[in-house]
Amino acid sequence: MSFRVNQVRHGLFLDSVVLMQVSRTVAALPGVEDAALMMGTPANQEILENSDLLVPDGESAGGGDLIVAIRAEDETAATAAMDQAVLLLDQPAAVRAASAAVQPRTLRSALRVDPNANLALISVPGDFAAAEARKALRAGLHVMIFSDNVSLDDEIALKLEARQRELLVMGPDCGTAILGGTPLAFANHVPVGDIGIIGASGTGIQEVSCLIAQAGAGISHAIGVGGRDLSDEVGGISTLTALEWLESDPKTRHIVLLSKPPSAAVVERISAELDHSRKSFTVCFLGAQNLPLPANAVAARTLRAAAASASGFQEDTSGGTGLARPLAGDRKWVRGFFSGGSLAAEAQVIFLDQGIRVASNAPIQGAHALSEVTAGHTLLDLGDDQYTRGRPHPMIDPAVRDDPLRQALHDPTVGAVLLDIVIGYGASEDPAAHVARILGHHGNRDPVVIASVTGTEEDPQVLSRQVSILDSAGVWVRPSNAAAAEAALACIAA
Repeated sequence: MSFRVNQVRHGLFLDSVVLMQVSRTVAALPGVEDAALMMGTPANQEILENSDLLVPDGESAGGGDLIVAIRAEDETAATAAMDQAVLLLDQPAAVRAASAAVQPRTLRSALRVDPNANLALISVPGDFAAAEARKALRAGLHVMIFSDNVSLDDEIALKLEARQRELLVMGPDCGTAILGGTPLAFANHVPVGDIGIIGASGTGIQEVSCLIAQAGAGISHAIGVGGRDLSDEVGGISTLTALEWLESDPKTRHIVLLSKPPSAAVVERISAELDHSRKSFTVCFLGAQNLPLPANAVAARTLRAAAASASGFQEDTSGGTGLARPLAGDRKWVRGFFSGGSLAAEAQVIFLDQGIRVASNAPIQGAHALSEVTAGHTLLDLGDDQYTRGRPHPMIDPAVRDDPLRQALHDPTVGAVLLDIVIGYGASEDPAAHVARILGHHGNRDPVVIASVTGTEEDPQVLSRQVSILDSAGVWVRPSNAAAAEAALACIAA
């Protein structure tokens, strides 16, 4: 029988990344079954309740309070874990106290410290993000909203207000941007160059910018707009603003647009904007076909194709082809476990373009929903809310995919396991080593494990080091996410 314990820290707010790091550390302690640190909003209390973590002590929390929730094998383990959580929480508090003179606590005080700032990055619980973003806009700042769980109505209102003020709102749920060579949130260290990117897709921006860097080219700006920007309701407000900005930027020669397919009305609006531009474009709306684009724009089916169109990127396909070998028994299915939603979508495109039936929890046009199938190829977006409710995103904590990976390795019908490793700022310190520990001495035994690494040599985790760790663990590492998906299909066809 599990033992649950909650503690409420009244009026304590910490950045979501700090909370994820603490929860990850506590969850790994002996005897701990699950742990989460979340602000006490009604939505978060529902997440804790659904995760079997909430007890009456936690139900007393308000939206501005922090809930520490732990479920363990017994009371002793739960108490020890809570003591450790409190210790970890008090450490950043001590750091803040020691540096209070230079660490502003409000937007207004931050502007007093740096009156020349022109952008605010909002990373607070979603219930409070819109209010903070509105303050930033009215202070004349552009806004990047890292927070999710912001209502659609608030997003539309914020973006309309920004448009009126000639400002830009990136997000909500905007995880990636590179502005003037400065990476923000989940982003990679890439050279400065003359290619601009506008993306409703964080890992899509990362994959394309890293492949462009491999081609020896660079990025002027990579502007994230949030996953809903190209919906009918929002209508591409931030995308259109970003297009206008890059159009007027003399350092941007070519512009790449990345997203899952928008509605026909939004595509028409964007195409009209492109038609009036003096610049050239690559449009990658993953899964879309027969896009009505003007003469100065070309369509790309995959992120890899988008990078090639923009920069001349050419993939190194040498090495490891012997791993596409005949598989034993009835091993005929591919299981894909992705931390990036756009990478999962690109893999689906690869399967569908080869006439292969595939299912996903985030299916693109032509793919099947998981609920519609009982067997076959499945490609999972583990960054989806159903896997991260109350847990860190898999780019921060790769343990999210541990259980499904172990199950796939022991499934006699699985011929190939497909993984993405995404490195860069904000990501796990050593995701390849984590995968290697799970694989143990897997070596060349079935199923074949195939991966790509999205990143650069200049990233904190170092691209070549991550590849070397995977190689040593018996993983077949391919030069792009698209190439990894193709390799998985080659394995089951061998």
